[in-house]
Amino acid sequence: MVTAENHDDQAQACRGQNHKPSRYELTQLRALARQFPNIDSALAEIARLSAVLTLPKGTVHVISDVHGEDKKLRHVINNASGTLRPLVERLFRERMDPREFQEFLTLIFYPAEVTRRLEQTLTDREELRTFARRTLRYQFDLVRVLAARYSLKRAMQVFPREYADLFAEMLHEPTADRRTEFVEAIVDELLLRGRALHLIHITGRLIRNLAIYELIIGGDCWDRGPRGDRVVDYLREQPQVSFIWGNHDIAWLGANLGHDALICHVLRVSLRYRRLGQLDEGYSIPLTPIEHLARTIYADDPAVHFMPKASGMRPNLLVARMQKAMAIMQFKLEGPMLARNPEWDLDHRRLLHSIDHRNGTIQVDGVTYELRDTLFPTIDPADPYKLTDEEQLCMNRMRHSFVSSQKLSEHMRYIVANGSMYLRRDNHLIFHGCIPSDTAGNFLPMPVDGQWLSGRAMFDAIENLVARALEDRREKDLDLMWYLWSGPRSPLFGKDRIATLERDFIADKTPHHETKDPYFSLIHEPWFCEKVLAEFGVDTDRGLIVNGHVPVKIENGESPLKRSGKAITIDGAFSEAYGDHGYTLVLEADRTILAKHHHFESVDAAIRQGVDIVPSVSVIREWDRPRRMSDTERGEQFRCDIEMLERLIELYRNNYLRQDEWRQSVS
Repeated sequence: MVTAENHDDQAQACRGQNHKPSRYELTQLRALARQFPNIDSALAEIARLSAVLTLPKGTVHVISDVHGEDKKLRHVINNASGTLRPLVERLFRERMDPREFQEFLTLIFYPAEVTRRLEQTLTDREELRTFARRTLRYQFDLVRVLAARYSLKRAMQVFPREYADLFAEMLHEPTADRRTEFVEAIVDELLLRGRALHLIHITGRLIRNLAIYELIIGGDCWDRGPRGDRVVDYLREQPQVSFIWGNHDIAWLGANLGHDALICHVLRVSLRYRRLGQLDEGYSIPLTPIEHLARTIYADDPAVHFMPKASGMRPNLLVARMQKAMAIMQFKLEGPMLARNPEWDLDHRRLLHSIDHRNGTIQVDGVTYELRDTLFPTIDPADPYKLTDEEQLCMNRMRHSFVSSQKLSEHMRYIVANGSMYLRRDNHLIFHGCIPSDTAGNFLPMPVDGQWLSGRAMFDAIENLVARALEDRREKDLDLMWYLWSGPRSPLFGKDRIATLERDFIADKTPHHETKDPYFSLIHEPWFCEKVLAEFGVDTDRGLIVNGHVPVKIENGESPLKRSGKAITIDGAFSEAYGDHGYTLVLEADRTILAKHHHFESVDAAIRQGVDIVPSVSVIREWDRPRRMSDTERGEQFRCDIEMLERLIELYRNNYLRQDEWRQSVS
């Protein structure tokens, strides 16, 4: 069925339509009539949707701030944030010995890797037949339990396309008339054609896909961790993924669309953490132009304050010089950008002209500080924001690489098409950063498309602008992406500044300080949380604000759940560069839980030694009764679908539309 994304608006629009249809309504319902060409087909769909509303709501998993940690993310998804293991234990612990149970768990978590290994080790045909029959029977038992939470239509959408009919058959096995020969016949036929292990592989993947109804990434797929490209690659394999955009995502999007300052920023951060594989190998973006700049213009620069945070194939000193080159180019490019956007009131963040090259000092916020690095081979004191010819050539080549990267463009279109600034799920309001506010709790505006907007209106306008920028690439829109990355009123950033230049060049830590938006203190207050929830149309009594962006300092005893009990921060420092913890907020039918993850050794350790991330689980909310699909935003959509179908039936009965008409017409 064709359904609208905005469930509330659609529900309002489809009520109370017992009247002669307009031409617009007839056009809409003719499209629906192609799917339901007569009264009986429409009635059958109404009955099906009404039944779906009685099912338990699907389990939603929310993970934020992955920051390129692809291997850990993969394991967390594979074990359904720790929620799959207890189910497997309940079903099979008494039916398997400990070794067999561990092997089965590993197979569920890593079906591709385990079956690939078995292809090399399980060579005896009879042993393979015995293993396949036993394993598939266990797997099918688990599929049946998980699929029972879904409508058949939804389950069929998750089934692998080529084997969908076979899996549908397995939902009815075992019965009195279907004995063990049913599974044995399947195994024997596939074994004969060398595909038995393949079926075990895709069944394991299906189990994982059924365990999570929807996966929501709460922002920041890139930076700090090793492979943001592989993070998105793996997410694209999942059946139902939604994104909340984070400031790091927007920075990469702006870089892909050709914004020079953001290109330099992305390159600088990648060099700082030596995350270069995602650029040259992942996105086919060669770093040769930057390396040439470092080997020539910065050839004598010690660059001691730009040493990367890890080792690799390139010499550390070379990478440090490359990072410094990108930092200087970033500061240069930000200068004219800030000047052409005076409404941001950020002229004080243009700092290169505040350098006193003779005395080796810089002025920040009216205070003079000594520079710890005074080697600026490309800065002309008379025109500090102008790129040199060598820098301009480097910039042109790097821009071409970012804009031309097919894979990066595919990733950006994917996260924009499946993303938004915020989501509402089961009375949870989910966004990445903050609602910019003053200390009194008033929502602060920022300029979007020439209008000063705050609160939900700001979020909606930004969402529209991001979608537009993907196609139009207007300079003003791309500049706003830089502001979303690090602007003081940006809901994705939430600080008064990002003090990159100060940290790089000033030893005194005073100007390094970045002041957080009052939002992060106010969410400890119930009244402020209720104001935010009401602004976004969420129940103020039962609602919970969910955001990431600011890592919870677990080592300092900080709690993700705020004192108000109405807000939770789920950035648990997922990346090893941040702290190697991480959270998943799991929205189950009867409760909301927080799973705290720990260090993940490796995929090899998980397969060979059965190493698992067993999270610590905290119950955040419990409900009086398990929630049904009828209690969710998806349920509201289904109810509106039912009303549209009822309207279609009315038009059939009053002959405004003829039954089966579309079958007889040729468009």
